[in-house]
Amino acid sequence: MKLGVSALTRPTAIPVIAVTSGEPAGIGPDICLTLAQRTFPARIVVLGDRGLLAARAQQLGARVELRDFDRSQLAMPGVLDVLHVPLAVACRAGATDPANARYVLALLDRAADGCLRREFAAMATAPVDKGVISSAGIAFTGHTEYLARRTGSDQVVMMLVGGGMRVALATTHLALKDVPGAITREGLERIIRVLVASLARLYGIARPNILVTGLNPHCGEAGHLGREEIEVIAPVLEKLRAEGLSLRGPLAADTLFSRENLRDADCVLAMYHDQGLPVLKFASFGAGVNVTLGLPIIRTSVDHGTALALAGTGKADPGSLVVAIEAAIEMIGASAPGA
Repeated sequence: MKLGVSALTRPTAIPVIAVTSGEPAGIGPDICLTLAQRTFPARIVVLGDRGLLAARAQQLGARVELRDFDRSQLAMPGVLDVLHVPLAVACRAGATDPANARYVLALLDRAADGCLRREFAAMATAPVDKGVISSAGIAFTGHTEYLARRTGSDQVVMMLVGGGMRVALATTHLALKDVPGAITREGLERIIRVLVASLARLYGIARPNILVTGLNPHCGEAGHLGREEIEVIAPVLEKLRAEGLSLRGPLAADTLFSRENLRDADCVLAMYHDQGLPVLKFASFGAGVNVTLGLPIIRTSVDHGTALALAGTGKADPGSLVVAIEAAIEMIGASAPGA
């Protein structure tokens, strides 16, 4: 007897996740190729140059069949669905070329636009090289900021998940000297509201308990080492606590990440990139996930860089990309109507 495919197993009933292959000279293509050997409760489509992926598979000795993506087809072991986006110039593993900067951005544009059109349920991103893109004369500070502009989002928040922690950032890719001026009462309030709403929508945490760091050592030592805690951070937290939000802080960052403090915390909000992320990456490197909050779409990413020295060697670990895809799938479920 020939059995039809039920409504629950038809490809159209399964969420499609777009995976951008990132910097073509890096490990993005390598780790994307490994997805053909994995099974997910979702359709995975890799965005990238098909010739590049074929050449990298040959270089790695990977047994992968590349197939043009067709939503009507079922996922198959050993087969990688590819949405072809052409390179600008030929690429060799480990050798970056600014001429391909717009190719990298075209991958992001196609994935983000597909998510906005509900063609894709989410996007997961392999790493890009900010320096190479900037060398091409394109202002680019990171995925977070770029996708905010592409989707018309007023306020986004970068959050990493791993090692049993969630760490969000009040500022992202800024020179350290520019951080104090970037932290304002209005901005910090917007960030916390996005963080609270996103934890509820994407993780099902109705009233998240958030720990908030100070900016200065020892939270400024009552103003002797800086007044940002007194003049900016504390007033915002007091205002939002009066509305019923569960916020602790400002807390000194050097002691905040203790087991006792983190036991009942749903998230930590750090004031700048290297204040909160070293602790999380120490606990989870290679298995962490970068999540952009505040977008009208679901976007996750690996927690590592392009690792040019590993590209084409077969030594790249796909663990973070796999976890990023799994995290996107979980968030799709949590944010679905009736979830």
